[in-house]
Amino acid sequence: MNGNKIIAVVGATGAQGGGLVRAILSDPEGGFSARALTRNPDSDKAKELKSMGAEVVKADVDSADSLKEAFSGVYGAFCVTFFWDHFSPEKEMQHAKNMAEAAKSANVKHVIWSTLEDTRKFIPLDDDRMPTLMEKYKVPHFDAKGESNHFFTDLYIPTTLLHTSFYWENMIFFGMGPKPDPNGTLVFTLPMGDQKLSGIAAEDIGKCAYGIFKKDGDYIGKTVGIAGDHQSGAEMAKSMTEAFGREVKYQAIEPSVYRGLGFPGADDLGNMFQFYHDFADEFVEARSLDFSRSINPDLQSFDEWLNKNKDRIPLE
Repeated sequence: MNGNKIIAVVGATGAQGGGLVRAILSDPEGGFSARALTRNPDSDKAKELKSMGAEVVKADVDSADSLKEAFSGVYGAFCVTFFWDHFSPEKEMQHAKNMAEAAKSANVKHVIWSTLEDTRKFIPLDDDRMPTLMEKYKVPHFDAKGESNHFFTDLYIPTTLLHTSFYWENMIFFGMGPKPDPNGTLVFTLPMGDQKLSGIAAEDIGKCAYGIFKKDGDYIGKTVGIAGDHQSGAEMAKSMTEAFGREVKYQAIEPSVYRGLGFPGADDLGNMFQFYHDFADEFVEARSLDFSRSINPDLQSFDEWLNKNKDRIPLE
């Protein structure tokens, strides 16, 4: 590894981890090497990372032992969980626990834990403004990550807690982009009212994480938040109108309507958007664009991301 500091990247074939691996590989003089962790080293994405120069290692977040082995000898580790693979907060917390214990066992010098707010600190379970889900959560995929922070802090692991933002890629892969109404007009629907949505290009999460590792421990023991832009639904629709050369109207709906749309995870996402809306000031303030740009000078705004990716967003 040429004397470079090795960073083990969980979820290296995914959006966040893949962005970090590519950021490391694109900076050969940066002093770091990428160890790409994946359950399937024979996948096309894993082979691509290997061809680019990453060390590809088989590891499974279900197995603390495999993680301990994969973390052996590394300087840093990027830890992330995969709620949408299984929809289980309990499994997500177990995976976080496995990663924390592995990092402690391997004496990792710097962990970045990709986490989110525990929304129950803002809106308690007995607050009926937002329905409680699975008896224990308000926004399960947020709360499980936020609750898992203690696995890292309890073991006194040198950790940066990294709060991420809404992926703009959700418009490409999860059907959250504009859709035509019966008259053929494109409508961008969000339960956000006129509040601003903190968003980011998934690739930039990895680049920001790399920027934190390059700061040589400056952010160990700290919680930081990142975003590429803060825009309202109406502002995003205006940008899409210009990018597509076709009118896009913003339609604000109630979170309760979104929760009732019936697709898997609609109730979780409906609550997520309500949290974004009801606590917009706190959420946006925790994600400074200036800070994000300071650790990732290539940070994309929404307009920049949109112009690069507009042809990938399905409109029908």
